[in-house]
Amino acid sequence: MTQRESSNPSWRPATNLVRGGLTRSGFSETSEALYMTSGYVYESAEEAEAAFSNDIDRYIYSRYANPTLSMLEERLCLLEGAEACATTASGMAAVFAALACQVEAGDYVVASRALFGSCLYIINDILPRLGVETRVVDGTDLAEWEDALSRPTKCVFLETPTNPTLEIIDLAAVCELAHAVGARVIVDNVFSTPMLQRPLQLGADIVVYSTTKHIDGQGRSLGGAILCDAEFHKEFVTPFMRHTGPALSPFNAWICLKGLETLDLRVRQHCENARAVAEFLEGQPGLNRVIYPGLASHPQHDLAKTQMSGASSMVSFELPGGKEAAFRFLNALEIIDLSNNLGDAKSLITHPETTTHQRLSDEERVQLGINGGLVRLSVGLEDPLDLQDDIARALDFSALKADRAVRR
Repeated sequence: MTQRESSNPSWRPATNLVRGGLTRSGFSETSEALYMTSGYVYESAEEAEAAFSNDIDRYIYSRYANPTLSMLEERLCLLEGAEACATTASGMAAVFAALACQVEAGDYVVASRALFGSCLYIINDILPRLGVETRVVDGTDLAEWEDALSRPTKCVFLETPTNPTLEIIDLAAVCELAHAVGARVIVDNVFSTPMLQRPLQLGADIVVYSTTKHIDGQGRSLGGAILCDAEFHKEFVTPFMRHTGPALSPFNAWICLKGLETLDLRVRQHCENARAVAEFLEGQPGLNRVIYPGLASHPQHDLAKTQMSGASSMVSFELPGGKEAAFRFLNALEIIDLSNNLGDAKSLITHPETTTHQRLSDEERVQLGINGGLVRLSVGLEDPLDLQDDIARALDFSALKADRAVRR
């Protein structure tokens, strides 16, 4: 027997992050229960028949639904302002499911060019093999969106801020163009998190997350989520999930539930630290560019302020001297870890050209503004002064090594 705690629609986000969707078992536990079960038993054969006929609402199999997953899904709905949610085994499972559940051969899909490498692979390689026509555009250029969306379109896929150059795309304007030609808009909101940006409120139809990132927040578990309206969830997402099986494990869902309890606090501190680091970097001599939406120097700074309540935990910057200079810098860091993950309590840094966007052609990387000197930093929860000291030491070391190489 379980006791459902009704979520109060008047609760603010911080309260829903802790209490939204909470279901207690007959033991009245404080912490959310972890239901590590693959299946469920029935009182009778008639009950099993009714369950599979959808005549009664109950758990059948954890590939379909699970009490721990249900709590996470309801909490995410409350946070995002969505009617329905499906959790998945990873962020990429969420991206692919959100696209694959609705497209078919002959459809036309438009996406922003600046995407995470695996997302771009789905758009440019997998969907065309399934008979879906795709087109990528410069996400910051509304004229390109308008041209691409001048014909019937099944869906639009984009992320903002983008990975790794942190471009900001005008969500409201793109959604308006997309809806005029019948397209659904899917937004990867990972860099912003639901604490900083609400794509559904700006006109998007579907939001996807890698819960692996800020929602977990401590690098412990893989997971993903698709948030949408109830009709799309019932018609497209549910049958796709049931019959293809990219289900999130109950244990990982439980970890994400615990992560959500501190998401608001963590994201605020992440952003505060990231701003401090970005401002510090902008004051360093010799860097080619510092990219952070919260800086006035960012080309879409004003747009970011209109659709985001914070500038994210991500900072990218470019060292002169290309890959060699970037590698010298990365290898000299002592506190910041080299990792392609992000949204962690620990600060993590990666070299996109040789990691997350390695498989792209040189031309594609040039179009995205990715070169050998660019690094992407996910700012964690350490003292920002220690992060600044670590970066300064590594920059000095990289410059010194470069100077010695020139003298030789």
